Amino acid sequence: MTLNPQQLKNTQNELQQNFELSGLTKEQVAGDLNISLTKLNHLFTLTQNSLNDPWILRNYLIQKVEEQGKKPVPFTALVGDWHQYWFLNSHLIDARKMSAGDN
Repeated sequence: MTLNPQQLKNTQNELQQNFELSGLTKEQVAGDLNISLTKLNHLFTLTQNSLNDPWILRNYLIQKVEEQGKKPVPFTALVGDWHQYWFLNSHLIDARKMSAGDN
């Protein structure tokens, strides 16, 4: 799935807004997801290689926002059931298994 420039910008903003709503630090998020801060920054800017990783971050942030009793900012491009997208590995997403390395 390729996002157009507007979708990229919107998704970056939606990830950032949900991160802020979560009340977590980047260090906490990176620790929970077992990734480096470098990789986390790549995820927030959507400059990493894996298509699964942004979905893992998305799902994680939605869960953390909801645990705070807040309503997550809706996503406009990362929508629907990731199990139905042929280009995603839903097993990796469900297991929160990020791709190796910082990219």
